[in-house]
Amino acid sequence: MKTAYGDHLTVTLDGHVATVTIDRPPNNHVSVELMADLADALENLDNSNDCRAVVLASAGKAFCAGADLVAPDGIAGKGMGGINALYDQAVRLFSVETPIVAAVQGAAVGAGLGLALVADFRVAAPEARFAANFVKLGFHPGFGLTHTLPRLIGQQRANLMFLTGRRVKAEDALAWGLVDEIAPLGDLLGAAQALAAEIAENAPLAVTATRKTLRQGLAHAVRAQTNHEHAEQTILRATEDFAEGVRAVQERRPGRFTGR
Repeated sequence: MKTAYGDHLTVTLDGHVATVTIDRPPNNHVSVELMADLADALENLDNSNDCRAVVLASAGKAFCAGADLVAPDGIAGKGMGGINALYDQAVRLFSVETPIVAAVQGAAVGAGLGLALVADFRVAAPEARFAANFVKLGFHPGFGLTHTLPRLIGQQRANLMFLTGRRVKAEDALAWGLVDEIAPLGDLLGAAQALAAEIAENAPLAVTATRKTLRQGLAHAVRAQTNHEHAEQTILRATEDFAEGVRAVQERRPGRFTGR
């Protein structure tokens, strides 16, 4: 049975594994509404006796291209309030109790990388790319990434991603521990569902208790970190460099930054 949450999210339960699919073309950009729908869906699955593991997937070429900071109707089009509201939803996502496996078929960029890191595990296609490209936009990282990324891959590799904004290929992400498995694009969803099923076959109370121990304090840490990230983003959004970064993204060229 398939259940819809809002206009861009569906949930399908097969045995004890739920597949949650984002379909917001063309790039699956995050929005407050989409992340709220996702948090609602995951919280409902937490309360289901049937669901023991979740696969987080998306339609199209990109897993999630992050927040649209460029379009007038994007998340920051009317100021920083939308971004702060987005981070409220991020905390809800990190508070979910059911194990999550992300199936990453393409780009996971910015907040899209942050969304991929909500999951306990990531199965990626060879085409997947991971980027914390905020500095290329003249912006500060967000979505709790300054906490979650170093926690996963170590401080030095996180520094490299944050300060260069480079895209990391799936094979390098596997070596770094950012990805847990690589599967051919056509087999990606099945591979993610197989990993979720491997989790779901275990004693559910023991899985939940163990996961709580392993992720103890994570949602609280994300809340504290997003408060700091939002403050830094608010300062940088008023700079000439941010305006230039937006133009550079629109014109698909490197930014010509002046440090003002």
